[in-house]
Amino acid sequence: MTDTDSARPAEGEARGPRPSRLHSLMRFIPLIAPVLLWAVPCWVLLHAGQHWPLAVALAGTAVFFLALVGMPLAMVRGHGRRQQDWAAIIGDTLLGAGWVLFTWSVLLGVLLRAALAVTGVGDSQDRARIVAWAVLGVAAVLLTWGYAEARRVPRVRRIDVQLPRLGAGLDGLRVALVTDTHYGPLDRARWSARVCETVNTLEADLVCHAGDIADGTAERRRAQAAPLGTVRATRARVYVTGNHEYYSEAQGWVDLMDELGWEPLRNRHLLLERGGDTLVVAGVDDVTAESSGLAGHRAHLAGALDGADPDLPVLLLAHQPTFVDRAAAAGIDLQLSGHTHGGQIWPFHHLVRLDQPALAGLSHHGARTLLYTSRGTGFWGPPFRVFAPSEITLLVLRSPRTATAP
Repeated sequence: MTDTDSARPAEGEARGPRPSRLHSLMRFIPLIAPVLLWAVPCWVLLHAGQHWPLAVALAGTAVFFLALVGMPLAMVRGHGRRQQDWAAIIGDTLLGAGWVLFTWSVLLGVLLRAALAVTGVGDSQDRARIVAWAVLGVAAVLLTWGYAEARRVPRVRRIDVQLPRLGAGLDGLRVALVTDTHYGPLDRARWSARVCETVNTLEADLVCHAGDIADGTAERRRAQAAPLGTVRATRARVYVTGNHEYYSEAQGWVDLMDELGWEPLRNRHLLLERGGDTLVVAGVDDVTAESSGLAGHRAHLAGALDGADPDLPVLLLAHQPTFVDRAAAAGIDLQLSGHTHGGQIWPFHHLVRLDQPALAGLSHHGARTLLYTSRGTGFWGPPFRVFAPSEITLLVLRSPRTATAP
């Protein structure tokens, strides 16, 4: 394994992406989202013609009002300056529950009610009550299932990836990818250990962590991250920063990963050699790094590739799929990313696609660049995954210069 390091800026390299449509929209979401999340299901469940007894209507409305007020207050106390884990758990859980209730209140409130009306089922009150119970039932099932999905050890997803420039000596190279572990307010030290045990069963040559290790500083989340030190790879363990590191003293996470035996690829690369062939394994800081104000932190692809033979295939770690435009322009062979969580709670993936060029899986960009986007190994915020299962990924790199079977 050869290590090359460079942090010299390249003239004319883009300093960062323009604000996306989603980022512009996000400025207004804190003002209207809490009201919509709780007002819509409150109306659909309680005040859309059900004619519940007055006590039921008043009690239900009070519950929704408390959620409307309590969710943002808990989020501020949990994720703001105070960083109180108990408050973050309450706020995040309310956010997830509110999103599911809102989604199915809209869908069933329109589609099911229309279907009942067309088929002539009951009167107006009956149809309103059927919709209300259907929304509550679907939400209860999805939240219970989504919680179990979020908390379980991810299943391993295996995919063969053919790289036209990969030498025959590297055919069959096993690359394990974990990302978006998001160690946070819910203590997941045991989950972390089980994830690492699963990774070790893959007998990977290269293990990659594509960022967003945790929500919180390295000092606060050390116990949850410590099992990462037990991960085994025959060649190397490499790591790049995600945007969440830059909310929580990113340099502390870089230092901790280095302490745990991982190679932080901060705008630099390693050379992985086998069977007379070589693969460049490069990494860049997250695209939000420069705006963090941390000295020396920024996404710098030219620096990551400085000194590498341009004829060699390149595997690039970049936390966000949106970096693939730069990767394709530079002729990168394969970019590994996370960040999207596959949407995490359906149908949030529609908003993710406004911000990112890929949601999950393998996609093609430019003349030769492949992008693999992981749905993530953990979860952020709401402890739910609905129709967006987590994953540990095993990518087996294939060379077209050999007839080796999968």
